[in-house]
Amino acid sequence: MESGDDTVLRSRFRAIPKVPIFPELDGLDGECSQGERQQGNGDNHITSNGKIEVEHVISKKLQLKRKAEFLKSDLMRQFDSQVNDFMDSLIEESASLEPAPVPAVFSPPLSDKERSKLRHFRPPHGQGKHFVSRRSLLDELFEVNHIRTIYHMFIALLILFILSTLVVDFIDEGRLVLDFDLLVYAFGQFPLVVCTWICMFLSVLLVPYTLFHLWSQTQSGSFSHPGLCSLLFGSVFLLYQALGLGFLPTYVVVTNSLPPASCFIIILEQVRLMMKTHSFVRENVPRVLTWAKDKSSPSPVVPQVSQYLYFLFAPTLIYRDKYPRNPVIRWGYVATKLLQVLGSLFYAYYVFVRLCIPQFRSISLQLFDLRAMVLCVFNSILPGVLVLFLAFFAFLHCWLNAFAEMLRFADRMFYKDWWNSTSFANYYRTWNVVVHDWLYYYVYRDFLWMSQKRFRPAAMLFVFTVSAVVHEYILAICFGFFYPVLFCLFMCFGMMFNFILHDQRKGPIWNIIMWTSLFLGQGVIICLYSQEWYAQRYCPLKEPSFLELLKPRSWSCQRGLMADSDGL
Repeated sequence: MESGDDTVLRSRFRAIPKVPIFPELDGLDGECSQGERQQGNGDNHITSNGKIEVEHVISKKLQLKRKAEFLKSDLMRQFDSQVNDFMDSLIEESASLEPAPVPAVFSPPLSDKERSKLRHFRPPHGQGKHFVSRRSLLDELFEVNHIRTIYHMFIALLILFILSTLVVDFIDEGRLVLDFDLLVYAFGQFPLVVCTWICMFLSVLLVPYTLFHLWSQTQSGSFSHPGLCSLLFGSVFLLYQALGLGFLPTYVVVTNSLPPASCFIIILEQVRLMMKTHSFVRENVPRVLTWAKDKSSPSPVVPQVSQYLYFLFAPTLIYRDKYPRNPVIRWGYVATKLLQVLGSLFYAYYVFVRLCIPQFRSISLQLFDLRAMVLCVFNSILPGVLVLFLAFFAFLHCWLNAFAEMLRFADRMFYKDWWNSTSFANYYRTWNVVVHDWLYYYVYRDFLWMSQKRFRPAAMLFVFTVSAVVHEYILAICFGFFYPVLFCLFMCFGMMFNFILHDQRKGPIWNIIMWTSLFLGQGVIICLYSQEWYAQRYCPLKEPSFLELLKPRSWSCQRGLMADSDGL
């Protein structure tokens, strides 16, 4: 009878399939082998009532199940990442292929030699960005109910901001206050802003194109000194960039003391138009020089005015003669995006009214105090993060998509999934793809070309320096004071995190570190710039020297609130 039981147990053990061996379960193997030996010596692992220790077996099975679930999730995450990378590279390489004269469906089968050539095909060196038809990432994600719910949560938060403001105003004033004084102040002198923009745009439409067209005619061979003509036209173009686009708009902003939002409109448009004119010249000059060398056609290939005009409005900073276009314009989509921009503007208004202005207007300005500074930074994280999200959603998604739809511009990759970044290097590449492409092709790659690819770290440092200087220039002109907080964050912490949190850092912990650093940085920016804004108004200098203009006023202003400083 006993031998029959042993036979049944052995047959059951043979029926159990083999499982992978994990290092964490070595103890289980040892216990099992020991139990088998004890069972052979007299069934020591069998209790007095003849039942197996079920709890022990179940706990080991649960450990095995958890290990399998972990391996499954890790495998799926790696597979998803590799598939995304493969699809991105496939789209880029497919865009670089010349369109076939016959549709691919009816093409004859490729020979082995042609298939081998296609397998080893690489885009020609020096070729720039390829534009392909694709949607914005948020448009795709908002089709998922779970992601759209997060969008609804932000709308609910906006409703609560509005209700809290209305209730507080009704309690304080005894009536509903709907004057939106902050928006009226921020967008003051708007007719002057419109006139300045029209002058800037017309000059950009006429001057660079005319200079390029005249210069291209000097390269046809009829002029005896084409190099001297190139030097002359290049100098005139740089002079226009420095004075016509660089100095005059800034002079209008400073002399008229435009409020912040109006300043941002003019200065951001100034920077955008300067980048676009550089791209137009940078992309077309090599074509004319190649034609002058080869003489492959009777006249140089000069873009049409309509192509240049389309580029000035297109949501890209990289010039091409043609872009992928959608067949129709969805005016309902355009209206939705413009309404979302308007909603984000009011959202930012309530963030400043409810979270920023009460905190900084009621603070007593004193000399630097570490405790007050720490509290200020952490209290500024929430409004800073909300402003970051609103700026991203309103401009990079809604505004650019609205213009892309009106122009039937099909390549909508204005950003990537920067929120999933596990390194700051990836965050810099995916946060603003439009600006990143310009910096990559016209600053980084041109620097490497001039240095013959010998100074890659210097090229990266130069890109960071250009970006930091432009950002600080925009804030200094628009706020009316020089306080290089953003420049220091870019050049110090930005460069450090770019090398420490590089692309080899993977896993959720690095994404958490990236978000934590981003939140703290937004808190520092909102806190320090807000303190300096109010210090400039509480402690004005009648006849400041140049050094006093460079020194932050919040470091020395010790005056409290004044009776007549209730407004901004």
